[in-house]
Amino acid sequence: MTVDYIIVGQGIAGTLLAYFLRQRGKTVLVMDSNEPNASSKIAAGIINPITGRKYVKSWRIDTLLPVAVETYRELENLLRMELFLQRPIIRTLFNHGEENDWLARTGDAAYQPYMADRANIGLYAETTHPAHAYGEVLHGGQVRMGALIAAFREMLIEEHAYWEETFDFALLEWPESGAVVYQNIQAQQIVFCEGYRGKDNPFFQYLPFRGAKGEVLIVKIPGIQYEKILKHQVFIVPLAQPEQYWIGSTYQPELDATPNPATRHWLESRLKEVLKVPFEVLTHQAAIRPTVKDRRPFLGIHPQFPQLAIFNGLGTKGASLGPYWAKHMADFLSGELILDSEVAIDRFAKI
Repeated sequence: MTVDYIIVGQGIAGTLLAYFLRQRGKTVLVMDSNEPNASSKIAAGIINPITGRKYVKSWRIDTLLPVAVETYRELENLLRMELFLQRPIIRTLFNHGEENDWLARTGDAAYQPYMADRANIGLYAETTHPAHAYGEVLHGGQVRMGALIAAFREMLIEEHAYWEETFDFALLEWPESGAVVYQNIQAQQIVFCEGYRGKDNPFFQYLPFRGAKGEVLIVKIPGIQYEKILKHQVFIVPLAQPEQYWIGSTYQPELDATPNPATRHWLESRLKEVLKVPFEVLTHQAAIRPTVKDRRPFLGIHPQFPQLAIFNGLGTKGASLGPYWAKHMADFLSGELILDSEVAIDRFAKI
């Protein structure tokens, strides 16, 4: 069997890269171990144009956002399901200083498209403890990443373009033709989209991978159906199922994906401080995000083995970063452009 590309990993990175390569007429075989606690499956899929305590625009959001919306709408048509919801994000402002900082940003012309003149907190006004003030982020969104990955995987399975297995580097072969062979599958290139497991990839270990553990709760709030995302002490994100919400996430520099009871207690305590209504914890989940030292993704070809490439490191903003950079990577692999220097792995020397 011969394909143009083998893609190792089917999180949001591998899914989107496979989508764009297939759009360009390339044949792909996707391999994934289908772990239930993979970070892309647990992530809320938030697209947040204004982030951090200083309320700054997300890196390149003016460029990333249109591509993200267009891509997710295309995938909705392809997979015949709702995947992307535009949801404003309510930001809690805890004191006069934060309120003044927010108001100062709203006066900046570059920020005005993303910040409402006045926050409309809707049902949160009745069901949460009041804060000092609120801001509202416009053009926020939520991608149903777990549903997207599962539906795309089913499509690949139907087309015999998916293998569920853990990639074994010992089975790589290097024929004289210049291609690469894995278990009798010959490919032009193998692209590794392994998430945080990329740190163990023997060909790309030299890159400064960092993992960050995140823990979340899935809760039920009986009788309540919020339409917007709330960023208070934790994120409250509506899910597809009525009355169910994603609560999180924590950020810990460790690589143990086991849910920690102490973290669950912390999340529950913060949620109790926010809500005036009762809730029920349905599940407690943990995963390791693939983060990078300089908070930029890894895109590129191995400096010694041109048959091997990498697309990784989308981190906590995979929902917004993924579409643009997956398209960029597909264009690069197809010979249509040179990689952007901010994301090219050439920025890190191989020792």
